[in-house]
Amino acid sequence: MYAIVEIAGHQFKVEKDQKVFVNRLQTEEGKKVAFDNVLLVADGDKVTVGAPAIDGAQVGAKVVKHLKGDKVIVFKKKRRKGYRVKNGHRQALTEIVIESIAASGAKKAAPAKAAAKKEAPKAEAKPAAAPKKAKATGKADDLKKIEGIGPKIASTLVEAGIATFADLAAATPEKISEVIANVRGNHVTDTWPAQAKLAAEGKWDELKKWQDELDGGKA
Repeated sequence: MYAIVEIAGHQFKVEKDQKVFVNRLQTEEGKKVAFDNVLLVADGDKVTVGAPAIDGAQVGAKVVKHLKGDKVIVFKKKRRKGYRVKNGHRQALTEIVIESIAASGAKKAAPAKAAAKKEAPKAEAKPAAAPKKAKATGKADDLKKIEGIGPKIASTLVEAGIATFADLAAATPEKISEVIANVRGNHVTDTWPAQAKLAAEGKWDELKKWQDELDGGKA
C-alpha cells in the first residue's frame, strides 16, 4: 500500500515504515504529525484518486530529527565588472518516518474542521479589522527591500502575518522557509532576519553595503 501526499509544498510517494526527507517542519523531534493533503492511495489493485485531495485520507508520520542537506555551491559572476561570488547553501530538512496510511481514517474529523471554520468568523470578527488598520496607517513595510525577497514571497509573508521588518527580524530562517515552502525557486532565508533588523533600525547604508555582497539573499 502506498500514497502520494503533499508535505511542505512537495509531493512524495510514501509507504509504511519509509523514511522521507522533507522541508523543515516546526514539529519537535520525536513528536507525531499527520498530513491530510493526500492525492492518491493505492492498496493492491484498488486505487483511489482525489480531486485534488481524497476526503478523509491521512498519512501519519513521526519526526525523527532535524538536519541540513548536502551543500550546494552557487557561483555568480558579473561580466566586465570583476565581480565574482561563490556561496554554499545547505537546505534545512526534517527526517520523518511514515507510520500509517489511512484512506478514510480522518473522515470523522472533517465535520469538526468545517464547524470550526463556520464559527471562526464570529470569534475573529474584531481581530480581523487589525490588518486593515495597519494598511491604512502605512505600518506594513516593503519587504522587497530585503535581498532575495520578490513580490510573490513578500505577499506570502504578509499573508502569514510577517508584514514588517521587525516581524521578519524576529522570525527564524526555518520558520520563513516553512511559510514560503509553496513558492517556487531555491530560496535561502539565512540572512533575511539580519537584513530586516538593519532595515528596522534604519541602517540603510550598512544594509546596502552588505547587500552588494549578497547573491539572492545568500551570504
